Amino acid sequence: MTEFGYFLSCEEFTPAQLVEQARLAERAGFTRLAISDHYHPWNDAQGNSPFVWGVIGALSQVVRLPVTTLVTCPTVRLHPAVTAQAAATADVQLAGGFRLGVGTGEALNEHVLGDRWPPFAVRADMLEEAVEVMRKLFTGDLVSHRGTHYTVENARLYTPPKGARLPVYVSAFGPRAAERAAEFADGLVTMSPDTELVGRYRAAGGTGPVIGGAKVCWSEDRERAVKTVHRLWPSELLPGELPQVLPTPRHFEQATELVTEEMVARSVVCGDDPQAHADQLRAYVGAGFDEVYVGQIGQEQEGFFDFYREQILPQVA
Repeated sequence: MTEFGYFLSCEEFTPAQLVEQARLAERAGFTRLAISDHYHPWNDAQGNSPFVWGVIGALSQVVRLPVTTLVTCPTVRLHPAVTAQAAATADVQLAGGFRLGVGTGEALNEHVLGDRWPPFAVRADMLEEAVEVMRKLFTGDLVSHRGTHYTVENARLYTPPKGARLPVYVSAFGPRAAERAAEFADGLVTMSPDTELVGRYRAAGGTGPVIGGAKVCWSEDRERAVKTVHRLWPSELLPGELPQVLPTPRHFEQATELVTEEMVARSVVCGDDPQAHADQLRAYVGAGFDEVYVGQIGQEQEGFFDFYREQILPQVA
Protein backbone atom coordinates (compact mmCIF):
# COMPACT_ATOMS: atom_id res chain seq x y z
CA MET A 1 0.00 0.00 0.00
CA THR A 2 1.34 3.43 -0.93
CA GLU A 3 2.05 5.83 1.91
CA PHE A 4 1.71 9.59 1.52
CA GLY A 5 4.10 11.98 3.19
CA TYR A 6 4.80 15.69 3.24
CA PHE A 7 7.89 17.21 1.63
CA LEU A 8 9.68 19.91 3.63
CA SER A 9 11.55 22.31 1.35
CA CYS A 10 14.56 23.78 3.12
CA GLU A 11 15.14 26.09 0.15
CA GLU A 12 11.89 27.98 0.69
CA PHE A 13 11.23 28.04 4.43
CA THR A 14 12.92 28.91 7.72
CA PRO A 15 13.62 26.21 10.33
CA ALA A 16 10.68 27.39 12.44
CA GLN A 17 8.33 27.24 9.43
CA LEU A 18 9.52 23.73 8.57
CA VAL A 19 8.88 22.51 12.09
CA GLU A 20 5.38 24.01 12.04
CA GLN A 21 4.67 22.41 8.66
CA ALA A 22 5.71 19.05 10.11
CA ARG A 23 3.19 19.50 12.94
CA LEU A 24 0.44 20.39 10.46
CA ALA A 25 1.35 17.45 8.23
CA GLU A 26 1.02 14.97 11.08
CA ARG A 27 -2.35 16.41 12.08
CA ALA A 28 -3.56 16.30 8.46
CA GLY A 29 -2.90 12.57 8.18
CA PHE A 30 0.37 12.42 6.30
CA THR A 31 2.29 9.42 7.60
CA ARG A 32 5.88 10.38 6.72
CA LEU A 33 8.13 13.38 6.17
CA ALA A 34 10.82 14.06 3.59
CA ILE A 35 13.24 16.97 3.70
CA SER A 36 15.62 18.49 1.17
CA ASP A 37 19.33 19.03 1.84
CA HIS A 38 20.77 22.14 0.18
CA TYR A 39 23.53 24.66 0.80
CA HIS A 40 21.89 27.19 -1.54
CA PRO A 41 18.29 27.69 -2.65
CA TRP A 42 17.60 27.33 -6.37
CA ASN A 43 16.99 31.08 -6.65
CA ASP A 44 17.05 34.13 -4.42
CA ALA A 45 13.24 34.32 -4.33
CA GLN A 46 13.13 31.10 -2.31
CA GLY A 47 15.42 32.78 0.18
CA ASN A 48 16.38 30.01 2.63
CA SER A 49 18.64 27.01 3.10
CA PRO A 50 19.13 25.92 6.72
CA PHE A 51 21.45 23.06 7.72
CA VAL A 52 19.24 20.01 7.31
CA TRP A 53 20.70 18.03 10.22
CA GLY A 54 19.83 20.78 12.68
CA VAL A 55 16.27 20.89 11.35
CA ILE A 56 15.92 17.10 11.64
CA GLY A 57 16.97 17.33 15.29
CA ALA A 58 14.19 19.84 15.88
CA LEU A 59 11.66 17.68 14.02
CA SER A 60 12.48 14.72 16.24
CA GLN A 61 11.25 16.69 19.25
CA VAL A 62 7.85 17.69 17.88
CA VAL A 63 6.54 14.88 15.64
CA ARG A 64 6.58 11.10 15.62
CA LEU A 65 6.71 10.63 11.88
CA PRO A 66 9.65 8.93 10.12
CA VAL A 67 11.90 11.30 8.18
CA THR A 68 13.82 10.74 4.93
CA THR A 69 16.33 13.07 3.29
CA LEU A 70 15.47 13.66 -0.37
CA VAL A 71 18.31 13.80 -1.00
CA THR A 72 21.68 14.23 0.68
CA CYS A 73 24.91 14.28 -1.31
CA PRO A 74 27.57 12.53 0.83
CA THR A 75 30.46 12.88 -1.62
CA VAL A 76 31.89 16.39 -2.00
CA ARG A 77 30.70 19.07 0.43
CA LEU A 78 30.46 16.52 3.25
CA HIS A 79 32.73 13.49 3.56
CA PRO A 80 30.79 10.21 3.89
CA ALA A 81 32.26 9.66 7.37
CA VAL A 82 30.74 12.96 8.51
CA THR A 83 27.44 12.25 6.77
CA ALA A 84 27.33 8.85 8.46
CA GLN A 85 27.67 10.44 11.89
CA ALA A 86 24.91 12.96 11.12
CA ALA A 87 22.59 10.25 9.79
CA ALA A 88 23.22 7.92 12.72
CA THR A 89 22.44 10.69 15.21
CA ALA A 90 19.26 11.56 13.31
CA ASP A 91 18.18 7.93 13.48
CA VAL A 92 18.72 7.81 17.24
CA GLN A 93 16.78 11.04 17.72
CA LEU A 94 13.93 9.66 15.59
CA ALA A 95 13.91 6.33 17.48
CA GLY A 96 14.91 4.37 14.38
CA GLY A 97 12.66 6.33 12.06
CA PHE A 98 15.29 7.93 9.83
CA ARG A 99 15.98 6.95 6.22
CA LEU A 100 18.99 8.33 4.36
CA GLY A 101 18.18 9.30 0.80
CA VAL A 102 21.34 10.06 -1.18
CA GLY A 103 22.23 11.24 -4.67
CA THR A 104 25.09 12.43 -6.83
CA GLY A 105 24.25 16.05 -6.03
CA GLU A 106 24.26 19.37 -7.80
CA ALA A 107 27.08 21.82 -8.40
CA LEU A 108 24.79 24.45 -6.84
CA ASN A 109 25.48 22.96 -3.41
CA GLU A 110 28.67 20.97 -3.77
CA HIS A 111 31.06 23.46 -5.38
CA VAL A 112 31.18 25.77 -2.36
CA LEU A 113 34.52 24.46 -1.04
CA GLY A 114 36.19 25.00 -4.41
CA ASP A 115 36.43 21.31 -5.28
CA ARG A 116 36.22 20.22 -8.90
CA TRP A 117 32.72 19.20 -9.97
CA PRO A 118 33.23 15.78 -11.58
CA PRO A 119 31.28 14.36 -14.53
CA PHE A 120 28.32 12.13 -13.73
CA ALA A 121 30.14 8.80 -14.19
CA VAL A 122 32.73 9.80 -11.59
CA ARG A 123 30.06 11.13 -9.23
CA ALA A 124 28.18 7.85 -9.50
CA ASP A 125 31.31 5.91 -8.54
CA MET A 126 31.91 8.31 -5.64
CA LEU A 127 28.36 7.81 -4.41
CA GLU A 128 28.62 4.02 -4.44
CA GLU A 129 31.89 4.12 -2.49
CA ALA A 130 30.42 6.67 -0.07
CA VAL A 131 27.50 4.33 0.66
CA GLU A 132 29.98 1.50 1.28
CA VAL A 133 31.89 3.68 3.78
CA MET A 134 28.74 4.79 5.59
CA ARG A 135 27.40 1.25 5.92
CA LYS A 136 30.66 0.13 7.51
CA LEU A 137 30.41 2.97 10.01
CA PHE A 138 26.74 2.33 10.77
CA THR A 139 27.76 -0.98 12.37
CA GLY A 140 29.45 0.88 15.21
CA ASP A 141 32.69 -0.97 14.51
CA LEU A 142 36.12 0.63 14.14
CA VAL A 143 36.55 1.42 10.44
CA SER A 144 39.54 2.10 8.23
CA HIS A 145 38.99 2.45 4.50
CA ARG A 146 41.28 3.32 1.64
CA GLY A 147 39.40 3.46 -1.61
CA THR A 148 39.51 5.23 -4.95
CA HIS A 149 37.85 8.39 -3.65
CA TYR A 150 37.81 8.26 0.16
CA THR A 151 40.11 7.50 3.05
CA VAL A 152 38.90 6.80 6.59
CA GLU A 153 41.30 6.11 9.44
CA ASN A 154 40.31 4.56 12.77
CA ALA A 155 36.77 5.97 12.72
CA ARG A 156 33.99 4.67 14.93
CA LEU A 157 30.46 5.90 15.52
CA TYR A 158 29.95 5.76 19.26
CA THR A 159 26.31 6.73 18.69
CA PRO A 160 25.41 4.28 15.90
CA PRO A 161 21.97 4.07 14.28
CA LYS A 162 19.08 2.73 16.32
CA GLY A 163 18.40 -0.21 14.03
CA ALA A 164 20.71 -2.96 12.83
CA ARG A 165 20.79 -1.40 9.35
CA LEU A 166 19.96 2.18 8.49
CA PRO A 167 18.30 2.10 5.04
CA VAL A 168 20.05 4.06 2.30
CA TYR A 169 17.86 5.08 -0.66
CA VAL A 170 19.56 6.15 -3.88
CA SER A 171 18.28 8.77 -6.33
CA ALA A 172 18.17 7.87 -10.02
CA PHE A 173 16.53 9.65 -12.96
CA GLY A 174 17.55 7.48 -15.91
CA PRO A 175 17.27 3.76 -16.69
CA ARG A 176 20.96 2.98 -16.33
CA ALA A 177 21.14 4.84 -13.03
CA ALA A 178 18.08 2.93 -11.78
CA GLU A 179 19.65 -0.38 -12.72
CA ARG A 180 22.85 0.57 -10.95
CA ALA A 181 20.92 1.66 -7.87
CA ALA A 182 19.32 -1.78 -7.77
CA GLU A 183 22.77 -3.25 -7.15
CA PHE A 184 23.48 -1.46 -3.88
CA ALA A 185 20.54 0.70 -2.74
CA ASP A 186 17.92 -0.17 -0.14
CA GLY A 187 15.37 1.77 -2.18
CA LEU A 188 14.99 3.95 -5.27
CA VAL A 189 14.26 7.70 -5.27
CA THR A 190 12.91 9.24 -8.47
CA MET A 191 10.53 12.16 -8.77
CA SER A 192 8.41 11.39 -11.84
CA PRO A 193 5.77 8.61 -11.91
CA ASP A 194 7.77 6.72 -14.53
CA THR A 195 6.46 3.16 -14.81
CA GLU A 196 9.29 2.12 -17.14
CA LEU A 197 11.98 3.39 -14.77
CA VAL A 198 10.43 1.55 -11.83
CA GLY A 199 10.25 -1.56 -13.99
CA ARG A 200 13.94 -1.31 -14.87
CA TYR A 201 14.82 -1.00 -11.19
CA ARG A 202 12.73 -4.06 -10.30
CA ALA A 203 14.01 -6.09 -13.26
CA ALA A 204 17.59 -5.38 -12.19
CA GLY A 205 16.90 -6.87 -8.79
CA GLY A 206 15.81 -3.80 -6.81
CA THR A 207 13.57 -4.96 -3.99
CA GLY A 208 13.44 -1.90 -1.74
CA PRO A 209 10.74 0.76 -1.76
CA VAL A 210 10.32 3.23 -4.61
CA ILE A 211 10.04 6.81 -3.37
CA GLY A 212 8.88 9.87 -5.26
CA GLY A 213 7.43 13.30 -4.78
CA ALA A 214 5.74 16.23 -6.40
CA LYS A 215 5.31 19.90 -5.68
CA VAL A 216 1.88 21.48 -5.89
CA CYS A 217 0.48 24.92 -5.20
CA TRP A 218 -2.92 24.81 -3.54
CA SER A 219 -4.87 28.05 -3.62
CA GLU A 220 -8.48 29.05 -4.11
CA ASP A 221 -7.13 31.34 -6.85
CA ARG A 222 -5.48 29.19 -9.52
CA GLU A 223 -4.00 32.13 -11.36
CA ARG A 224 -2.32 33.29 -8.16
CA ALA A 225 -0.99 29.78 -7.61
CA VAL A 226 0.54 29.67 -11.09
CA LYS A 227 2.25 33.00 -10.48
CA THR A 228 3.57 31.73 -7.14
CA VAL A 229 5.12 28.65 -8.74
CA HIS A 230 6.56 30.73 -11.57
CA ARG A 231 8.19 33.08 -9.06
CA LEU A 232 9.51 30.47 -6.61
CA TRP A 233 10.05 27.18 -8.46
CA PRO A 234 10.54 27.68 -12.22
CA SER A 235 13.64 25.47 -11.81
CA GLU A 236 11.27 22.49 -11.63
CA LEU A 237 10.80 22.84 -15.39
CA LEU A 238 14.47 22.94 -16.41
CA PRO A 239 15.37 20.05 -18.70
CA GLY A 240 18.13 17.46 -18.69
CA GLU A 241 21.33 17.92 -16.70
CA LEU A 242 21.06 21.69 -16.20
CA PRO A 243 20.01 21.36 -12.54
CA GLN A 244 23.12 19.30 -11.84
CA VAL A 245 25.69 21.60 -13.43
CA LEU A 246 24.62 25.22 -12.87
CA PRO A 247 26.69 26.55 -9.94
CA THR A 248 24.77 29.49 -8.42
CA PRO A 249 21.21 30.69 -7.83
CA ARG A 250 21.92 33.52 -10.28
CA HIS A 251 22.64 31.00 -13.04
CA PHE A 252 19.31 29.30 -12.30
CA GLU A 253 17.56 32.65 -12.49
CA GLN A 254 19.11 33.24 -15.90
CA ALA A 255 18.13 29.79 -17.17
CA THR A 256 14.56 29.98 -15.89
CA GLU A 257 13.90 33.21 -17.78
CA LEU A 258 12.88 30.75 -20.51
CA VAL A 259 10.14 29.26 -18.29
CA THR A 260 6.74 30.90 -18.81
CA GLU A 261 3.61 30.94 -16.67
CA GLU A 262 1.90 28.92 -19.39
CA MET A 263 4.52 26.19 -19.00
CA VAL A 264 3.95 26.18 -15.25
CA ALA A 265 0.18 25.95 -15.69
CA ARG A 266 0.60 22.89 -17.92
CA SER A 267 3.14 21.10 -15.74
CA VAL A 268 2.39 21.82 -12.06
CA VAL A 269 -0.84 21.09 -10.21
CA CYS A 270 -2.12 24.51 -9.16
CA GLY A 271 -5.39 25.61 -7.59
CA ASP A 272 -8.05 23.77 -5.60
CA ASP A 273 -9.44 21.17 -8.00
CA PRO A 274 -9.56 17.95 -5.93
CA GLN A 275 -9.53 15.80 -9.06
CA ALA A 276 -6.24 17.26 -10.29
CA HIS A 277 -4.52 16.76 -6.93
CA ALA A 278 -5.84 13.22 -6.44
CA ASP A 279 -5.08 12.17 -10.01
CA GLN A 280 -1.46 13.22 -9.61
CA LEU A 281 -1.06 10.99 -6.57
CA ARG A 282 -2.83 8.11 -8.29
CA ALA A 283 -0.31 8.33 -11.12
CA TYR A 284 2.45 7.49 -8.64
CA VAL A 285 0.41 4.65 -7.16
CA GLY A 286 -0.19 3.25 -10.64
CA ALA A 287 3.51 3.44 -11.46
CA GLY A 288 4.35 1.26 -8.45
CA PHE A 289 5.58 3.81 -5.92
CA ASP A 290 5.62 2.84 -2.24
CA GLU A 291 6.02 6.34 -0.80
CA VAL A 292 4.90 9.65 -2.31
CA TYR A 293 5.73 13.04 -0.80
CA VAL A 294 3.76 16.19 -1.58
CA GLY A 295 5.24 19.65 -1.10
CA GLN A 296 3.15 22.82 -1.00
CA ILE A 297 4.72 25.84 -2.72
CA GLY A 298 4.14 29.23 -1.16
CA GLN A 299 2.68 30.56 2.07
CA GLU A 300 -0.87 29.14 1.91
CA GLN A 301 0.13 26.23 4.10
CA GLU A 302 -2.83 25.91 6.45
CA GLY A 303 -5.30 25.92 3.56
CA PHE A 304 -3.27 23.23 1.83
CA PHE A 305 -3.26 20.97 4.88
CA ASP A 306 -6.99 21.43 5.46
CA PHE A 307 -7.63 20.60 1.79
CA TYR A 308 -5.54 17.45 1.85
CA ARG A 309 -6.95 16.29 5.20
CA GLU A 310 -10.55 16.74 4.11
CA GLN A 311 -10.55 16.03 0.37
CA ILE A 312 -7.40 14.32 -0.93
CA LEU A 313 -5.91 11.87 1.57
CA PRO A 314 -9.28 10.18 2.26
CA GLN A 315 -9.53 9.46 -1.49
CA VAL A 316 -6.09 8.03 -2.05
CA ALA A 317 -4.80 6.69 1.29
